[in-house]
Amino acid sequence: MNTRPLSVAVIGAGPAGIYASDILSKSGLDVNIDLFERLPAPYGLVRYGVAPDHPRIKQIIVALYKILQRGDIRLIGNVEVGRDVSVAQLQEHYDALIFSTGADTDAPLPIPGVDAPECYGGADFVSWYDGHPDHPRTWPLEAKEVAVIGVGNVGLDIARVLAKHSEDLMVTEVPANVAEGLKNNPCTDVHVFGRRGPAQVKFTPLELRELGKQPDVDVLVDEEDFEYDKGSEEALRSSNQQRQVVKALEGYAMQEPEELTASHRIHIHLFQAPHEVLTDEDGHVVGLRTERTRLTGDGNVEGTGEYRDWPVQSIYRAVGYAGSPIEGLPFDDARHVIPNEGGRVMEAEGQPMRGVYATGWIRRGPIGLIGSTKSDAQETIANLVEDAQAGLLHATTEDETQVGHDAMLAWLADQGVDYTTWEGWELLDAYERELGENYGEVIVTSGEAKTRERVKVVSRDAMTAISRGQGAPEDLIAQPHADRVPERVAHRLAD
Repeated sequence: MNTRPLSVAVIGAGPAGIYASDILSKSGLDVNIDLFERLPAPYGLVRYGVAPDHPRIKQIIVALYKILQRGDIRLIGNVEVGRDVSVAQLQEHYDALIFSTGADTDAPLPIPGVDAPECYGGADFVSWYDGHPDHPRTWPLEAKEVAVIGVGNVGLDIARVLAKHSEDLMVTEVPANVAEGLKNNPCTDVHVFGRRGPAQVKFTPLELRELGKQPDVDVLVDEEDFEYDKGSEEALRSSNQQRQVVKALEGYAMQEPEELTASHRIHIHLFQAPHEVLTDEDGHVVGLRTERTRLTGDGNVEGTGEYRDWPVQSIYRAVGYAGSPIEGLPFDDARHVIPNEGGRVMEAEGQPMRGVYATGWIRRGPIGLIGSTKSDAQETIANLVEDAQAGLLHATTEDETQVGHDAMLAWLADQGVDYTTWEGWELLDAYERELGENYGEVIVTSGEAKTRERVKVVSRDAMTAISRGQGAPEDLIAQPHADRVPERVAHRLAD
């Protein structure tokens, strides 16, 4: 009888993967857990999907940090499944695999003209301003008037970053290349469009209220956009959060004209469904055509046949995220998720794959806030534990010495993969924090002087080198005040 601990690989070190690892570690199973991440830094969308001017939301990192700092969950970074290691190779080294790879691309928006060069995916823009190492370092910020399609928190983040004065972002961890790009951003007006009404928007109250607290940025909502049907009234009765959202929207709509004196504006337009991207003879964006909608009684809407053209020079699609397929796993192309039942990954024939599970957005789609991934993880781990107790989990290799953490690290080293560890992330974390300390004071729009907590390193090569104790390639950092290794970590890099 095999008495060794169960070896489990969790793929994706965002909140979903960390929560799943934590729940598994406390499940009562004798288990060793390796947490794989394709980037040299953990935390997933908390680091690369939340706008840099939301420090309160990013406090979730504190909780995730405490989980990983314990040491019983071992981080293996800079390793991508499908690039550095295959699913089959992981199955040879682990008894079970849990995929928590999230949703990292934009959901499609099937309207004419959407392929125009100035029509951008919101996920791509978020990755740029969050300093994702696998995305371009520059962004074409050339439009004075911009459209954002989608009334969720990502749409608000995009609108806020575009409308905000660049100096007010300089107090955040925003990378130097992003700060430089935003400094020359000519945008003065951002128009946010939603096809339904105030009772159906997907903003959270905190995000919506914070939108109106930016210096020299006004938020405008049309009083005509407040209509409710039975479905809307039921939604408001059943959700205190939605009532708060409507209250915030009504507050913006009730502002007096003399209060609206800012040089930058965010306009929220409801009951406007995107119909067509308008382009000139050279194919460049000159506007967005929307169709006015009306409620149908159940909270849904239908078109009225009334169209309006909005003069904008760029358009951002923020209509949702989509997961990406992983070679070696089944994939639902319509829903952009890994097909599963209760977290057990299902083959095309309807049978569960032995020892393969999914959790988070790659399991159920990009619905819900970060904290809601905990309930996903609980169900997935409960089913994994059930399978383990039934004796259904074991690696596909007959050589038990090739199973587990040490064998996996030896295999990665033999393949020349520059993997990183939790200790390496602590080096990089300290490096970024000292970049922030060394930056000096920033004068914001209000005239107040503020300091920076951190400045992100963007280059994957630089992140990897710092994490592996190989120093900091200065030409790859591309940050002001990064011309030396921070004193606090210099001795550790030298060890």
